[in-house]
Amino acid sequence: MLYSTNSRLVILVGILLGALLLLRDESGSPGTKESSHALVDEAAEHKSAMGPNGGELFSEDGFGLELVFHKDGEFSQFRLYPYWQKQSLSPAEVNVTIALSRLGRPAQIFHFRSERDYLVSDQEVAEPHSFEMVIAAEYQGKTYRWHHSEVEGRVEMSDATVQGSGIGLAVAGPAVIRSEITLPGEIIFNEHNIVHVVPRLPGLVVSIKRHHGQKVEKGEVLAVMESAMLADLRSQYLLARKRLVLAQTVYNREEQLWREKITAKQDYLVAQQQREEASIATQLAAERLRALGVRPESALSGKNLAYYEIRSPISGIVIDEAIVRGEVVKEDKTAYIIADISTVWAAVRVFPRNLLQIHTGQRAIIRANTYDLTQEGKVIYVTTLLDEQTRTAIARVQLDNQDEQWRPGMFIKADLQIEAVEVPVAVSLDAIQTVDDQPVVFGRYGDFFEIRPLKLGRSDSQMAEVTEGLFAGEQYAADNSFIIKSELGKAGATHEH
Repeated sequence: MLYSTNSRLVILVGILLGALLLLRDESGSPGTKESSHALVDEAAEHKSAMGPNGGELFSEDGFGLELVFHKDGEFSQFRLYPYWQKQSLSPAEVNVTIALSRLGRPAQIFHFRSERDYLVSDQEVAEPHSFEMVIAAEYQGKTYRWHHSEVEGRVEMSDATVQGSGIGLAVAGPAVIRSEITLPGEIIFNEHNIVHVVPRLPGLVVSIKRHHGQKVEKGEVLAVMESAMLADLRSQYLLARKRLVLAQTVYNREEQLWREKITAKQDYLVAQQQREEASIATQLAAERLRALGVRPESALSGKNLAYYEIRSPISGIVIDEAIVRGEVVKEDKTAYIIADISTVWAAVRVFPRNLLQIHTGQRAIIRANTYDLTQEGKVIYVTTLLDEQTRTAIARVQLDNQDEQWRPGMFIKADLQIEAVEVPVAVSLDAIQTVDDQPVVFGRYGDFFEIRPLKLGRSDSQMAEVTEGLFAGEQYAADNSFIIKSELGKAGATHEH
């Protein structure tokens, strides 16, 4: 029976990988180890060398392969750059297969396809990048083999050390994720509906129309000020308008005289230019007033030119009043704070043990502590930072408050709904640590703990679902796993790719 080149390489790599696994198995008989050594000796043990692309360089008899871990977003692949006599080689001329052996994992075979000046693996190289590797390459009828080890996120601990350190072990497997938790909180203002009102003009406070705690409508007068700056701007606007009227009159007269051929066209053009300049000056004076929130027409009312009304930009309640009659205020001083309470937020305190359970879009039932008042809402935001004093995060639930029954400061309880679902693989929340901003557990394999990066699903106060990263039946550090993380940091065995 004839085999293709790739088939022969796969068979060869499989044999070599089996030998490596036997060598690592301390329970194997001496005879088994000897036969394994015989096979492994055929694959050159790689001695670290750096290639021109920053990867590990493997070479033998003039032929070389440079292995690079290429990461595109969260997706990692092998890239191989082939060389002959230290010169780049067309990847189409080379056939390569790589076999990986990981702790607690079945062997993984990688095939490669040609792409530009390199070969790229046909599948992702999953984290962690910790494994035994056998590379088999074929070029011009000759086969080259290398054995290489990558160790990452691994700590050696004997069973006695584990027991003495108080590290508890558990087995990943099915679990039921519970459906509901109840957390405390309080009603607060919707921060998106709070407005700081500033005068925008320096001046003297003449009268106060609205006070702290009162309801106001949009556009309602809050206070009246007297501003010399406003009087000057209004005067400039009135003067510009009068000049425009005069310029328009002169222009109309000069146009008539020019059409009757009584005056020269030059006089007509001068009048036209003066009219345009007066028009521009008027527009500029009007825009200065509009920029300060003042209608230019207010200068024509006949009232005191210095008077300025501070108006509410929204309907709501005055929650702060920071000016008094007779006070001279600057244009950037906050005079009032107005809050629209047609919607409010329930600020639910989320304890660290519950953080993995709370997410945006989650259904919540909000109940007042001292009133028969209940409303359903959804979590719209969960704060990233923890409160320095309470060490809690805040989950916001927006509530409709058109009838104004929910009052800011009211204490509440929130029932956050979580489905009761049996999941195939789950781990203890106490086991999960964070390494390189990623949740991990430490799998137990013989005398070694090794990082297993996780993708998590549902969770409750005790367990978290594992969607990727750990198989059912695998043993992991459940209690006091932070000790292993600490040892990992001391050893410097962190992610290096």
